[in-house]
Amino acid sequence: MKNKPINKGIENLRKSGSNVYKKGAQMLPCVSLMMAEGVLDSVKDLKKPFVTIVNSYTTHIPGHAHLDKIGEVVKKQLEGMGVNVWYANIGGAICDGIAMGHFGMKYSLASRELITDQIETIIAAHPCDAWIGIGNCDKIVPGMYNAMVRLNIPSIYVSGGPMLAGKNNTDLISVFEGVGKYSVGKLSKKSLEELTEVACPGYGSCSGMFTANSMNCLGEVLGFALSGNGTIPATIRVKDKTRQFTINPQRISLAKKAARTLVDLMKKNIRPLDILTKDSIDNAFVLDMAMGGSTNTVLHILALAHEAGIDYDLNRISYIAKNTPNVIKIAPSRPEVHLEHVHKIGGMGAILKSVVKSKKTPLKLNAKTVYGSLKNYVLGSPEPDGNILRSVDNAFSKQGGLAILFGNIAKKGAVVKTSGVEADMMRFTGPAKIYNSQEEALEGILKGEVKDGDVVIIRYEGPKGGPGMQEMLSPTAAIKGAGIKAALITDGRFSGGTRGLCIGHVSPEAASGGEIGLLKNKDIIEIDVEKKSLNAKVSSQEFKRRAKGKKPFVCKVEGGWLRRYSYFVTSADTGAVLSNP
Repeated sequence: MKNKPINKGIENLRKSGSNVYKKGAQMLPCVSLMMAEGVLDSVKDLKKPFVTIVNSYTTHIPGHAHLDKIGEVVKKQLEGMGVNVWYANIGGAICDGIAMGHFGMKYSLASRELITDQIETIIAAHPCDAWIGIGNCDKIVPGMYNAMVRLNIPSIYVSGGPMLAGKNNTDLISVFEGVGKYSVGKLSKKSLEELTEVACPGYGSCSGMFTANSMNCLGEVLGFALSGNGTIPATIRVKDKTRQFTINPQRISLAKKAARTLVDLMKKNIRPLDILTKDSIDNAFVLDMAMGGSTNTVLHILALAHEAGIDYDLNRISYIAKNTPNVIKIAPSRPEVHLEHVHKIGGMGAILKSVVKSKKTPLKLNAKTVYGSLKNYVLGSPEPDGNILRSVDNAFSKQGGLAILFGNIAKKGAVVKTSGVEADMMRFTGPAKIYNSQEEALEGILKGEVKDGDVVIIRYEGPKGGPGMQEMLSPTAAIKGAGIKAALITDGRFSGGTRGLCIGHVSPEAASGGEIGLLKNKDIIEIDVEKKSLNAKVSSQEFKRRAKGKKPFVCKVEGGWLRRYSYFVTSADTGAVLSNP
């Protein structure tokens, strides 16, 4: 059965919702407490439906620092429509940029599971009839999508919107790559500090097609969010001001519309699993390939399919990649193009309108969404402008912006963002330079250990090995900033801001006995992105010999949440979901 309830609490939530509070006098103590918190004025208010707002507002993250204002807009809109409104803020929301480059990044991917579990906890413990998620960044967005299908009551998601580009069209990646330039003397410390002060101007998820914006955009096509969710900027640009904190009126309007749409979904009893199908997941990956989204989308959409009980694997993604042209490049693949520019040319609808003209692309326009039919959105969008967005006849490449590679060091697959790989790096052969952690690799790169022609291997950074599969923007940006022509392969993952020949999600990972853990320095690595292959010039017999002398993996973390996470987390090729004990 598709997404059978995982426990009686969720089963009762789906069947009864807020009706649990109308089951007799024994429930009146609960009602008294609802009046104490200001949600109800009288017992008569029990007749109204209950809606829960789940907000991830926090000042830890620039994409979330204004979500309290978005949440208040949603609350007022819902109250004005005659529903009882509960409002909850969830914790565990992490800014991958601020957590980058130190131990804190190990918590990032794990936080996706925490967020889903928190939402399950809140709503199953306080049954309601519908809920709306307000988020913006990295693991928070997929965590909310997973909760939507796990709970499967009427729900909708609305984001806080992308950040505007900084001065001179810069962004966060400009700063990361600036560190690489500084390390080799191409940029002064003063210039790097000046860049730091202007690259990220204000509220919003970082302005390129990084993980947060990729997932916010895919939400429109998965059917969980309204059109414009991924591209309407968080703020409007105020002339002559470095800091951009004025909330975009279009973003406020979208939040109000999301609230109205949720009430309509509730009245019609339209639920996430009425929307999410294999076809809608196909559509999401079509968009992903067409725009060259973050490699992390593969992890998150596979996890979503798993949560929904839909069979979906890397081979299907590879098929879609081969049959979908890459018609737009956005930062980091094209540093001068940011989400605000994509919004001006028609957003996700325009991108899909371009690729729908490819006879091979498996786009299903009849898929359901919270806003109706995908077909109306796509066919009603503008034609390609020819500059930012190209037609299929003039695509950046005939195949998608992501690719799945297989080979003797990635038997279950690996992922590369092809839209960010230079043409002369699509085939690459070189000696392995082995590092057993991101920190060790970054130190080596900044010390000048990595040279042109090397293949940097960073291992024991997978879901189990990290633990937490931390993003590794620092080493990739250091290589790019220093101008080194080297490849990088890891069982960990990269930021959506990564560009260059960077291959991640290698499965099986080193901690699970994968061949990447058996590589030695100077082993020759052969990469062919066009042929989707990733191999070491090491025989199967030699790999078996090396495996016999290999010591068992020991978790790097002695206790706490990450220790438990390492025990239960599965491979990247399954979305790094948690197994049941």
